[in-house]
Amino acid sequence: MSNSVYQINKGINQSIEFKGLKAQYIWYLGGGVIVLMILFAIMYIAGLQSIICIGIIGISGTLWILKIYKMSHQYGQYGMMKALAKRQIPKAVKSQSRKIFMMKK
Repeated sequence: MSNSVYQINKGINQSIEFKGLKAQYIWYLGGGVIVLMILFAIMYIAGLQSIICIGIIGISGTLWILKIYKMSHQYGQYGMMKALAKRQIPKAVKSQSRKIFMMKK
């Protein structure tokens, strides 16, 4: 028998991370790239000069990347989902009647 060499996966149960982007932010970045490509095609077909199209897409892409990295570092893997869920929790529950507090025997 020969000795077998197995590589150990040290990232078990860890979220995917690529160049500092964590989890769902990679998908947001990919979606933004697709939207920017479609926007470029629409502007180019509409007859805008290509240098103007490239400038608009370049500026928009840079802003999108900066925004995604900022959200990734600010919220982390699940923080943005938790922040959005926390917004939907009411601050107070109003009741116009005391009937819900009365016990029936």
